[in-house]
Amino acid sequence: MQNLEQDAAPRMIDGPQEAAATVVLAHGAGAPMDSPFMAAMAKGLAANGWRVVRFEFPYMARKRHSGKGGAPDRLPKLQEAFQQQIALEAGDRPLIIGGKSMGGRVASTIADGSAAAGVRGCLCLGYPFHPPGKPLQLRTEHLVNLSTPTLIVQGERDSFGRRNDVEGYSLAPAIRLHWLAAADHSFKPTRSCGFSEAEHWAAAADAADGFIRRLLRP
Repeated sequence: MQNLEQDAAPRMIDGPQEAAATVVLAHGAGAPMDSPFMAAMAKGLAANGWRVVRFEFPYMARKRHSGKGGAPDRLPKLQEAFQQQIALEAGDRPLIIGGKSMGGRVASTIADGSAAAGVRGCLCLGYPFHPPGKPLQLRTEHLVNLSTPTLIVQGERDSFGRRNDVEGYSLAPAIRLHWLAAADHSFKPTRSCGFSEAEHWAAAADAADGFIRRLLRP
């Protein structure tokens, strides 16, 4: 774990320093930046040659320090924390921002306003389209007009947005969906589908790698 300055958000960095782009990833609501899922995504992208920065939102950093639980901060504070990470990386190379579930959602809400800082794309790993069991409480308003190229990797049976429902939503043309067969919100598949969780994690990292490479084509 690396802190770039005193009191800075906890960060972890993978991949080559000379990479052509940096991917800034935030964690989901309940698990930290070094969860098995986040580690698999970071290692997979780093293995493909990208520099990957993971960081923690303030509430998760407090939880790590105190050992006590705590709910996520409200969206404006999460956005501010993400924008601070973008500012740390701005100007060095193209940026792709995103994350797991809530982290990806936060990234998608600030992506269009971050182009001047070098943000070229957004990566959402399991987007929380709605709370589980509440399909009418959609979190898609900003996705209708999103102009930043965005990849959403989603499990077909994700309780936060199943394929049959999501394919009926009005989403911006800049958004591309990549579906993982019979996978849940963390990309864990059913036993009968023929894929393992590790294979789905690798497939998600490969899909993200292809997305980034397309973004950077001259």
